[in-house]
Amino acid sequence: MQFPPNPAAIARSALAAVNAGVDSLPTRSGDSREAVRSGDAQEVKADGRKRRWEQHRQARRTELVDGTIAAVGELGSEVGMDEIARHMGISKTVLYRYFSDKNDLTHAVMLRFIETQLVPKLAGALAGVDDEYAMTRGAIEVCVQTIADQPALYTFAMSIATAKQQEALSDSTNVIGQMLAHVMTVRMREREIDLGGVDVFSRMLVGGIETTLDWWMVKRTVTAEELIDYLTMMVWSAIVGIARADGSIAKFTADIPPLPDH
Repeated sequence: MQFPPNPAAIARSALAAVNAGVDSLPTRSGDSREAVRSGDAQEVKADGRKRRWEQHRQARRTELVDGTIAAVGELGSEVGMDEIARHMGISKTVLYRYFSDKNDLTHAVMLRFIETQLVPKLAGALAGVDDEYAMTRGAIEVCVQTIADQPALYTFAMSIATAKQQEALSDSTNVIGQMLAHVMTVRMREREIDLGGVDVFSRMLVGGIETTLDWWMVKRTVTAEELIDYLTMMVWSAIVGIARADGSIAKFTADIPPLPDH
């Protein structure tokens, strides 16, 4: 199985897939000469105009999302559509021209945050690091610090109505899960560890860390550094256990590692 050269490539592919349902257009098979022969020349031109309009629309949406992120950072997580528009020097009508409602805009903000801030930092932590423990702690530290450093943006992103929130969280989990699965596959293959559970392992780790961050952003019962330490302790222990069993369910269940004596 062939993999892209680095985690960032995996993330770009996943983000493209997330956006494809709304922003991409189907490509037409065959060339324009065939279309002319079949009497479809006007349709081809119309499709070309439509593609150009969609490209312009997507570029404008991105500008508005970046403007929203700046507004949230300056005005706080409770900012409304009127305040966001005023901060960007536009009318609220412009926002509703490109986003169906605030939930739609917030969903786009979450994906943009993942694409421009979380993914690049995670890619740096996961790529080119030989020490697996350092890689593990580095990736966890990126997740915690990136969110802890921008609490207003995180709270704004989490304010989506339930159904939309679940969609956005699913998108983020898939993007980061694919990055982690790629890295785990490469490292496990090097150690000749069974790859059958790699998708389960990666999604469990991502989902568990996301859930813990949701809880921590509200409760803050430990410091950010302590949270990183505890998460690293648990994740690294799981990785060591998987490696000792060579990733094999049969090997694990045949010799389940006992807890140390109290």
